[in-house]
Amino acid sequence: MSEYEIIRKNYENLPKNDKRAIPYVKTYIQKSKNENDFEHLTQGYRDAVFFTKNEKQKLVYSDSMIYAALKSRDKDLIGLAYLGKGIIYYFNYKKFDPALDEYLKAYNYLKNTKDEYLKYKVVYHMEVVKSYLGYYSESKENFEECIKFFNNESVKQLHPNEVFNNKRGYFNSLHQLIICQRNLKNFAAADSLINVGLKEIEGIDEFSLEKSYFLKCKGISAYNRQNYKHAIDILNKSLPKILKVDDFATASLIYSYLGKSYYHSDKEKALHYFEMVDSIFVHKNFVLPETRDSYEILINHFNNLNNTKKELYYTKQLLSVDSLLGKEFYYLTSRIHKEYDTKRLLDNKEALEKRNLLTSLMVIFFICLSLLFITLYIFKYRKNKKIMLNYRILQIKLDNRQLEKMLHQHSPDTIYEDEKTSIISKEIYQDLLLKIKSFEDRQEYTQIGLTLNQLAAQFNTNTTYLSTFINESKGVNFKNYLNNLRIDYITNLMNTDKNYLKYTIEALAEKCGIASRQNFSDLFYEINGMRPTDFIKKKKEEQKNNNGK
Repeated sequence: MSEYEIIRKNYENLPKNDKRAIPYVKTYIQKSKNENDFEHLTQGYRDAVFFTKNEKQKLVYSDSMIYAALKSRDKDLIGLAYLGKGIIYYFNYKKFDPALDEYLKAYNYLKNTKDEYLKYKVVYHMEVVKSYLGYYSESKENFEECIKFFNNESVKQLHPNEVFNNKRGYFNSLHQLIICQRNLKNFAAADSLINVGLKEIEGIDEFSLEKSYFLKCKGISAYNRQNYKHAIDILNKSLPKILKVDDFATASLIYSYLGKSYYHSDKEKALHYFEMVDSIFVHKNFVLPETRDSYEILINHFNNLNNTKKELYYTKQLLSVDSLLGKEFYYLTSRIHKEYDTKRLLDNKEALEKRNLLTSLMVIFFICLSLLFITLYIFKYRKNKKIMLNYRILQIKLDNRQLEKMLHQHSPDTIYEDEKTSIISKEIYQDLLLKIKSFEDRQEYTQIGLTLNQLAAQFNTNTTYLSTFINESKGVNFKNYLNNLRIDYITNLMNTDKNYLKYTIEALAEKCGIASRQNFSDLFYEINGMRPTDFIKKKKEEQKNNNGK
């Protein structure tokens, strides 16, 4: 047994967030630093993330874990480190955009890994975020693949820890598949999967948290069947373990369904649970679309009681909820059913103002906020219309470029004209013509930091000849020539290969040889007439529409 294993024996079996482990973990980390052992240093920071209770400190340790993993040059360790940071963003903060960014980095490092468990672990976490954003059909298929893999691995003769991890992966994937089926209105399929999960997990104490998630799903199913008493009993059973791990997102969902279930028999209790949903929104700045109707019920309830003060408060909260959802759920907002939309809120504003003079200042704020939303909506509509027009123009340009490329392949090379006034001889011109063609065919322009001096040296010529040749043959200077090649190259990849639509802007910039994200975005806009983020969005919408036909 190594010294590292001896140190870890002191804490490896302690529960998550147990501060008793920290002194030993720090000893483990210090030993790794002293020995420049980056593999063990990565493990040390990973342990620190696991046992540290402070959420901000978890992020700090995760950055150190990524640094150590990068120094190790082990792609599996690097991918695992990025995955770990993504999980913190997802589970501890419910910040889905940065979580997805980290997951994509992990995926890029692990896509060719021989460790199938790591590969499917990344797929699982990426699909959790995509499911959260509303891609239920796509996520459903991938969760089914995860279930198949984890289930098969869990029955193999592996180390007990590996069996445990695969079994947990299986139960978590099953839980996420149930969520997808429920949101796709496949209620019979969801109920069947709930029964499978509860049957297989019964009596296994290590998975008591996963059992709570299945119970949560069963309680929601009972509510959907209007069996409210049964829903209340099951949802209350699911809650303790979920509160213990501080999963405030799931807790908010349970509170919402408890409130809706109680509302048919005990409105006071129902209001208490709806207020819990609002409390999580206020303190965590987080809300699930499924809990939005809690605010609609509260508004209608206090409207019926003529309690304008509380009606106005929850109206204001609902607007804040919609604002947050509009930012967090960019691809999901169009699917959210809004029974109490902005127009209705504006209609009620005047009545609330007359009935309660004490709320006049709040009403003025409410008007301004609503007008701001309307202005932003109009601005966004016009912007989207312009983007769509530019996208169609760009598609025509891309088609024309492809046609020109095909025609160029069958046309003779540019011929040197003696009549033109040039400092380049015919022989040098033809030599540079062949070299520049090879340079373009080999896509060597994607090299980051490429300069005129470097390319001239590569061509065994001087910068004056090369600069003149490019100006005469391409009609632009060297800088613009290089920028056009790079943007045309990455635009074509994004247009023809859907995998590139999943890349971050930084990764796309690096792929085509541009060092700066901002510089890449500006050049893409200058050459193509739209930002790369807008192109990706429109391309995904186009693919989705084509798949739906």
